[in-house]
Amino acid sequence: MVDTDRVTGAAKEFIGKAQGAVGDLVGSKSDSVEGRFREAQGSAENLYGQAKDTARHAASEASDYAEDAYAQAGHYARRGTRAVAHQVEESPFVALLIAGAVGYGLALLMHSRR
Repeated sequence: MVDTDRVTGAAKEFIGKAQGAVGDLVGSKSDSVEGRFREAQGSAENLYGQAKDTARHAASEASDYAEDAYAQAGHYARRGTRAVAHQVEESPFVALLIAGAVGYGLALLMHSRR
């Protein structure tokens, strides 16, 4: 999708070039200067539209990457949960010892803050 500033800027730039060329041809300094001014205005508006298009495209790409990252994070979380569940099923005693150690460590951290 092309920004309207790009279209109007390109049109102003073209009209300004034409007006400047006609002013040069007939020897009218005011038309020549006004044409160059319109050309510069159109060029600036066109560049502004291009910048808006680029920003819009970058935001869209960032959104797509964020969605992909979110989906991948969910996938890895599910795989990790399954792996932990499998390890607990294989050796429940070791899992119980690890859970106890983690609980003890958390209790030490909570009591050391007081």
